[in-house]
Amino acid sequence: MKTTSFAVVTIAVLTFACVATADELKLKIATEGAYPPFNSIDASGNLVGFDVDIAKAVCHEMKATCSFIAVPWDDIIPRLENNQYDLIVASMSYTDARAKRMEFSDSYYRSHSAFAGDPNRFKDISPAALKGLRIAAGSQTIQSEYLQKAYTESTIVLTKDQPEAQKLLQAGEVDLVLADSIDLLTFLQAPESSKFDYVGDPVTNDFLKSSAHITAHKGNHALIAKVNEAISQIRLNGTYDRINNTYFPFSIY
Repeated sequence: MKTTSFAVVTIAVLTFACVATADELKLKIATEGAYPPFNSIDASGNLVGFDVDIAKAVCHEMKATCSFIAVPWDDIIPRLENNQYDLIVASMSYTDARAKRMEFSDSYYRSHSAFAGDPNRFKDISPAALKGLRIAAGSQTIQSEYLQKAYTESTIVLTKDQPEAQKLLQAGEVDLVLADSIDLLTFLQAPESSKFDYVGDPVTNDFLKSSAHITAHKGNHALIAKVNEAISQIRLNGTYDRINNTYFPFSIY
């Protein structure tokens, strides 16, 4: 009798374990890997940065097993649509056009856009003042879209990502860059960028509202709901602040 009971219990436990394993949430997450300090690839080939740490914290709250992949910015939305991964955590700003293609989480940080260049050369950043000048921005960013709409008399140079735009500025191949102000902070603090600084005030308008979101496949409301709950939890339990303070001397929430 005892042997039979033990066998039944053992089978039940094993069956439960199989169900639990089958129901385990496994997610593949894409980030760019070329947008420090938010996401980049370190000397060992590992993805690191604020976005990556936030994604790991969200995964922990969701009790999900997550793997990460670096994807070029130009490919990151199409490859999500082709079901190559489940989430994008790459400082993705909300736009109406993107919302037609993906589901957006609540924001996990906010920032402004700003011009950077030689402050001894430039003070006025109005379209009229920058007529004929070369301005760079990463392609398919809200900054590049804004420049093409508002600075029609400037030469707009679109690069594969923001670091490439910054390299063009350092090389003297463009006069200014327009980028996320937090992203520019790391660039401007580098010794090789000592002659550059923010130029003018942050660019604030409805088009350049910049809040970063986690995105999922269009229609995957259930997963986004779990992500939103996890974001709320890491804000409440102090995890978010610890990650924030690792990268920035001020709150970016």
